[in-house]
Amino acid sequence: MATATTIPTTPQNSSNKGVLRGRRRDPTPTLFPDVPNQRDSGPGALLPPGPRPERVGIARLASSSPLADAKRGTEYFLLPARSILNHCDSEHVPFSWTVNPYRGCEFGCHYCYARYTHEYMELDSADFERKIYVKKDAGPLAGRDLAMEKVQGEHIAIGTATDPYQPAEREFGATRAILEQMAARSGLSVSITTKSNQVVRDLDLLRRIAAHSTIHVNLSITTLRPRLARLLEPRAPRPDLRLEAVRELRAAGIAAGVFAMPVLPGLTDSEADLDALACASRDAGAQWFAARVLYLMPSAQKQFLPFLYAKFPKLARRYREWFSRSNYAPEAYNHEISDRVASLRKKYDLGTRPLEAGPAQGVTPQLELAFASSNVNPPRQTDACAAQSPLRVLI
Repeated sequence: MATATTIPTTPQNSSNKGVLRGRRRDPTPTLFPDVPNQRDSGPGALLPPGPRPERVGIARLASSSPLADAKRGTEYFLLPARSILNHCDSEHVPFSWTVNPYRGCEFGCHYCYARYTHEYMELDSADFERKIYVKKDAGPLAGRDLAMEKVQGEHIAIGTATDPYQPAEREFGATRAILEQMAARSGLSVSITTKSNQVVRDLDLLRRIAAHSTIHVNLSITTLRPRLARLLEPRAPRPDLRLEAVRELRAAGIAAGVFAMPVLPGLTDSEADLDALACASRDAGAQWFAARVLYLMPSAQKQFLPFLYAKFPKLARRYREWFSRSNYAPEAYNHEISDRVASLRKKYDLGTRPLEAGPAQGVTPQLELAFASSNVNPPRQTDACAAQSPLRVLI
């Protein structure tokens, strides 16, 4: 029987070469841009004596944003925005432009790395799922931004920090408004990353975009176990609904794959769990399967560590040891998971990067660099999903 990866009681690399502080040069492809270390910033940071400085920038805009709605214990604000496309110059990501129609995310994933973005608005990271900011005039702003010459030929990633199909999308439609602008253009390179099956609502627009541009969708699935998923990602759709979304996207001719991101040490990293997820992804028609180990910034630690101490206290102590030194897990562990996922891709005939669908315009240089494909697909396996190794039960 396969067992979970054992988390060592002490760092595996005594020289600390694999455990770095803050930013580091990491050749592993990632969806997420590097972000500054927030240990000395945010609402909890020490301020000099005297009157509090006047809010500026995004903090000022957030403080003046009108309340649009409140339900399910969440408040929704209309945030004035200067642009929808944000330029990204990190060397570690496979795109030049990002689109996040919302700030904050109602799914409330305890481990979410993007909680730090609320600190820029002088809000606590705990408000990340309780105060959602909807970018005003998303459609017209996207139309203006997409007309810029410097955007042409560059990849645009939708959903790098907050989910574009969180519950707010049903009421405010910011993501759909942006896709409508993209559907009116040609020669774009676009990706969408989401935890929600709501993406299939926009199949009409995705087909129109795919007719003249390159587009692919990544469904983020951390585990197939619904009870564990509900604990980790309280308001996200069930894993089986996300897999069904992959199936519907593929049936509609849209390129789609699965991101097992993040892999959570001791929770979702066992051979049995990852094998079951890779197999289910293959059976749903996924064209690729990618994974990345948890990246835990201090803003996320404030939420995730108390959750672990309450639900998985033995793991919590080890997480604190690992992530008090760095935002990253030790290098040896990252290599172990990377090798495990590579083996699963071979076993289930899954690619390492997005594939083209329809009359695509080709992969942009940035996308090709980050998703460098050394994968050679072997003959398709026919064995049933993880039938040979039952899943361990944590809860």
